[in-house]
Amino acid sequence: MQLSDFNYNLPPHLIAQHPLANRTDSRLLEVKLDGANAAQLVNRQFRDILDLVKPGDLLVFNDTKVIPARLHGKKETGGNVELLIERITGDQQAWVQVRASKAPKMGSMVHIHNAAGETFPVEMIAYDGRFYEVRFPKNIFSLLEQFGELPLPPYIEHQPNDEDASRYQTVIAKNPGAVAAPTAGLHFDQAILLELSKLGVQVATVTLHVGAGTFTPVREEDLSKHQMHYEWFSISPETLVTVQETRRQGGRVIAVGTTSLRALESWALNQQSSGETNLFITPGFTFKAVDCLLTNFHLPKSTLLMLVSAFAGVDNIRNAYQHAISQEYRFFSYGDAMFLSRLNHTYT
Repeated sequence: MQLSDFNYNLPPHLIAQHPLANRTDSRLLEVKLDGANAAQLVNRQFRDILDLVKPGDLLVFNDTKVIPARLHGKKETGGNVELLIERITGDQQAWVQVRASKAPKMGSMVHIHNAAGETFPVEMIAYDGRFYEVRFPKNIFSLLEQFGELPLPPYIEHQPNDEDASRYQTVIAKNPGAVAAPTAGLHFDQAILLELSKLGVQVATVTLHVGAGTFTPVREEDLSKHQMHYEWFSISPETLVTVQETRRQGGRVIAVGTTSLRALESWALNQQSSGETNLFITPGFTFKAVDCLLTNFHLPKSTLLMLVSAFAGVDNIRNAYQHAISQEYRFFSYGDAMFLSRLNHTYT
């Protein structure tokens, strides 16, 4: 398939700029497949998730925590620079996206500053054609807490505020390292997690640190030429046992978000429970770990739109998005959600 197969026109007013008053206030579009893989579209509220799951099902969340990954500074020549962490690779090293009028030179220093006038130097040590590798003078996480800014996605137009500091994290976030939220998890609060538990629905977690590359547009019309970004993931032995036991007993493994799905499918593909993954899922992919997917609506021409199209069918997703636009669902990070079953012929 070609990149143009994954384009659609979205009215700008449907891009959610702020979260709703309560996490569970969102709408939920069920894409319900029949035996012929044709979809029936059902408009629901998010709390209807309680009707879509059953005892013995397993919800798998991504427990990554968003870090204050955007940094502002100046080059040695005085020009302004913005750094956005892509992924952290060590106590003092990371790959970053750089925005500057002129690219910084290798070996040069960028002097990061904060509103209090404090500064520290970052050394530019490598460039791979997309991202820069940089070295921090001490522990990255401590410096980000002091100097960093919450990295809201580019389509959210306001500056990060106190509301974002709370609502752009899931209630189960605990492992810092993401530069974007696993947004399907934003719809859950502690009360609905308790209700799910009372229904006999299990919960497990994986960790996948979402990178800034998730917003990098696909520029190759031929999808086979696209270079997928790397993201670090880890799945505990306890979660793997729970996934396997759920499948053995006839329950469904429901990925809460595309990041949870990519972690589980990366494990199923390579039998490695941790490391970096650049798994690029496009139509034709054979899913081995996940039965259902809860996900938000994704950007046109994005790798995530390709992933959900592979999962539920290209025509089904195309029709679902057209329906969501006509019904004025809210799109992207702070927007509404979809509940998808995977295509029958992809079961293994």
